Amino acid sequence: MDNIYLLTLIISFAIQGFFFSFASLFKTDKLTDLSYGLSFIALAWFMLFRLGEFSLHQIVLTILITLWGLRLVTYLFIRILKMGRDKRFDSMREKFFEFAKFWILQALSVWVIMLPSIFVLSTVSDKGCNIITFTGLSIFLFGLIIETVADWQKFNFKSEKKNRDKLITDGIWKYSRHPNYFGEMTLWWGIFIFSTNFMSQGDYWTILGPLFITFLLLFVSGIPLLEKKYDKKYKGNKQYTKYRKNTSLLIPLIPKK
Repeated sequence: MDNIYLLTLIISFAIQGFFFSFASLFKTDKLTDLSYGLSFIALAWFMLFRLGEFSLHQIVLTILITLWGLRLVTYLFIRILKMGRDKRFDSMREKFFEFAKFWILQALSVWVIMLPSIFVLSTVSDKGCNIITFTGLSIFLFGLIIETVADWQKFNFKSEKKNRDKLITDGIWKYSRHPNYFGEMTLWWGIFIFSTNFMSQGDYWTILGPLFITFLLLFVSGIPLLEKKYDKKYKGNKQYTKYRKNTSLLIPLIPKK
């Protein structure tokens, strides 16, 4: 198949379909996030070896995606094992088609987010590294560190029984109400910037990748759902009201006094 974008879309749906069959059969939430991270890793390595030859920047990009994916998969899998179930799926777990819609969206999301990476990993280029690639790499690593620290701090906070029904407001969470999402958006923008060094003018449409994950987390499935949940759960809580008023929604900033 010459159309690499169509091929990778099919692969993304195949991976999600495989995991969905088990998740639906056993009514389990333990495979959802696992399949998400593994899909990125599988697509990256497939693309790397598909042409039979690869350059340094393609190896670096594959390693970046693998590092991100393994960290995410490990964290989310440990978390779901501890939680037992994901409340997001309580209304759809028993409904085949409702449950399937989520997996279809996840397959499509993986593919769209991967668009800049698919371009680079399918293009043989003799361009070396320059300020653009180093800038993209730096932004990616910055985002990965922010996301990792945020997840680690929140996991440790929630692991203590005394904090079970509390909202974390310390550490990096003191400066942003959603630092993990900030890190997630940032690292994918880093990958896009890294990729632009190998693009011509007609390839910039792959910016849909970072735009999509940014839109998704800002307006659809990330921040809006959590903000609605917290507003309901902590309604009337003065500490939460103060935290919400004084703390940046996304970008880590010094809290208002």
